[in-house]
Amino acid sequence: MVVKAELHCHIEGTASPALALEKAALHGVDISPFVREGAYVWQDFTSFLAAYDAISLLFRTGEDYADLAERYLTRLARDGAIYSEFFISTDHAASAGLDPRAYVEGLAEGIERARYATGIECRMIAIGLRHMGPEAVERAARFVAENPHPLLTGFGMAGDERMYRAADFRRAFDIARDAGLGLTVHAGEFAGAASVRGAIDALRPARIGHGVRAIEDPDLVEWLAEDGIVLECCPGSNIALGVYESFRDHPFMTLRNAGVKVTLNSDDPPFFHTDLTHEYRIAHDIFGLDEGALHGITRTAIEAAFIDEETRARLLAKLSSGEKRA
Repeated sequence: MVVKAELHCHIEGTASPALALEKAALHGVDISPFVREGAYVWQDFTSFLAAYDAISLLFRTGEDYADLAERYLTRLARDGAIYSEFFISTDHAASAGLDPRAYVEGLAEGIERARYATGIECRMIAIGLRHMGPEAVERAARFVAENPHPLLTGFGMAGDERMYRAADFRRAFDIARDAGLGLTVHAGEFAGAASVRGAIDALRPARIGHGVRAIEDPDLVEWLAEDGIVLECCPGSNIALGVYESFRDHPFMTLRNAGVKVTLNSDDPPFFHTDLTHEYRIAHDIFGLDEGALHGITRTAIEAAFIDEETRARLLAKLSSGEKRA
C-alpha cells in the first residue's frame, strides 16, 4: 500500500451525506435541496458553496466536531495515510452558534482519539473566508494569534477567489505570520494565473491551495519551481467543479515535470465523489506515476507540512519504512 499524506481538506467537507442526514434529523433541519439519493447536489461553484455552508451548520457542538475529525482521520489511516492537515473555519463555527474555542478543542479531541487508535498525525489550518471580506479574514487571523493551540499550526484563506484582491488581505496574513503560523492561500482555481501571482506577491505563502491555473503563465511556473512554493493539487475537485474537462486535460504532470512541487489532496471528498486513495489512484492510473513517484509526492507533502521538525523526522522515517515494504 502506498503511504499517503494530505495537506488540503476542509473538515466540514468530509461529512458524508449519510452523516449529514443523521445530523439534520437530529436537529429538525430540511437539507433535501442539498442531498438526493445519497449524494450531495450542486450545479456550479456558487451552489457548491451554498451546499457546503448548509451542511456545515449541522455540526453544532464540540463533540460533533470531535466525532467528525475522528471519523475522517480513522478512514485516512485505514487507507494508508500517516499525516493529514485539514482546514477549519471559525466563521462556520460561529454561524452554527458554537464558540470558536469549543470548536478547536472539539476538533483537537477528535485528532487525539484518531492518533491514539491509529497513529495518524494531524494538524489544523484555520482559514478566513475570502468572500466575507478583509475584516472577516483579519478577525479569523487575530483569533488564532490570540488563542494558540499546539495542533493549530497554519493559517490560510479559502472561499471565492474571484472576490477582492489578494493585497486586501495583507494585514490578516501579517498577523498570522507574526504568530509563527505556516501560510497557505487558495488561488489559481477559479481565477487564473494572475490570482496565484497576486497571492504570492502580496501574502508570501509557503504553499498555494490548488494553484493549477499557474500553468497559463510559463514565467510563473518557473518562479514556483525556483522558489519551491508547494501546490496543494486536488485533481478530483478540479474535474468535478469543471476547472478542467478531464483528468487528461489536467496540468498536474506538466507542473511536476517543470519542477514545481505538487501534492495530492481530496479537498471536500464526498462532495466531489473522491477520497485521498482515489486521488493517488488517479495519479497512478491516469498520470502514469509508479509507487516510487507516489511516495515522492507524499515526501513533498511531509516536507511542506506545518509541523515541528521532530514530528517531521518521525513521519519521514515512517515513509521510508513504507517505501522499503512497497
